[in-house]
Amino acid sequence: MVTGTGLVDGVRRIGVLRANALGDFIFVLPALEALKAAYPRAELVLLGAPWHADWLTGRPGPVDRVMVVPPTDGVRGPVPGEPDPAGQQAEFAALVQREGFDLALQLHGGGRNSNPFVRGLGAGLTAGLRAPDAPPLDRWLRYIYYQPEVVRYLEAVALVGAEPVTLTPSIAVTVADRAEAAAVVGVPAGPRVVLHPGASDSRRRWPPDRFAQVADRLAADGFEVLVTGTPAERDVVEAVRSAARAPVRPLVGVLSLGGLAGLFADCAVVVSNDTGPVHLAAAVGTPTVGIYWIGNLINCASGLRGRHRAIESWTIGCPVCGLDCTRDLYPDRPGGGTSCDHRESFVAEIPVREVFDAVEDLLRYGGTQPVRLGTPAPSAGRPAGSDTGG
Repeated sequence: MVTGTGLVDGVRRIGVLRANALGDFIFVLPALEALKAAYPRAELVLLGAPWHADWLTGRPGPVDRVMVVPPTDGVRGPVPGEPDPAGQQAEFAALVQREGFDLALQLHGGGRNSNPFVRGLGAGLTAGLRAPDAPPLDRWLRYIYYQPEVVRYLEAVALVGAEPVTLTPSIAVTVADRAEAAAVVGVPAGPRVVLHPGASDSRRRWPPDRFAQVADRLAADGFEVLVTGTPAERDVVEAVRSAARAPVRPLVGVLSLGGLAGLFADCAVVVSNDTGPVHLAAAVGTPTVGIYWIGNLINCASGLRGRHRAIESWTIGCPVCGLDCTRDLYPDRPGGGTSCDHRESFVAEIPVREVFDAVEDLLRYGGTQPVRLGTPAPSAGRPAGSDTGG
């Protein structure tokens, strides 16, 4: 392992591997801002997924350019309609040879698959995270599962001398974002709230009838209530709409990611399960009420309470079989090293009153509400380049 954690001399180009989902990218934004502040003359290239290139190209922020990582085992899976992975991998290998990365950082995960990928970029120095089953990088930090994600990646970029400039993820909302939202949803006639009842993992889903009860309370208070979801979440959005007595407006797959940011930016509050949209809403400065399982709260919930409320479920036993779901991370404890395949909600115990009280507190008694902690990085307002490299 290369010793030292200071700045690296002569850095012109930095590659950062982070080719996963929306919430994952938002968590890493403060680390990217720290890198841009520490190496202001270097080009910061995100090694990401196709959606990163679609969303970030031309968008203000710390990322100068996106290179799309080809589908690679343990790094990124294919998306429908993509060309043959083998052809993409050969093209990517040729592109990497021309890039000449001075630094390559693995901010993707534990590193079993991603560390060999990053080492294969041919960078002058590699740094990042390392789980016990992962090969080392030149400078590395042990990956420990339970840690606030934002802090995890700030620690990782500190390996190359990048000090924090903010602790708060922030996404710029563009004129085009707001225009798309207005074209699809219309200009709000009054205060607007969004409910997002989906999540990729059903264990993180609060029951739809609970969201419907929140919708009814908010509608009675004069709010326009929108329910958002991806096409894969159409059924759960419809379940909320059907269970609600008040009229709510479903929005499924009708907005791009930028349009969703534009919608959130003009909302009074977003109420959501622990999934990408709640983190996007927080990053554009909108107050949020997030519903979390206690383990996920440690890693993913915003630490700010001026604008955000995290409602946690303390359920750790599977609602079906009773198995302690935390034990698979602790093999030396009684009953350790085991898990089950059930996917019933671990957050169903949270009562509607707690969620609604949090919403009401934010809307009526929030007080001073800092959007961000820290000094914005000098790169704020700098658009990503038009070359996606993918």
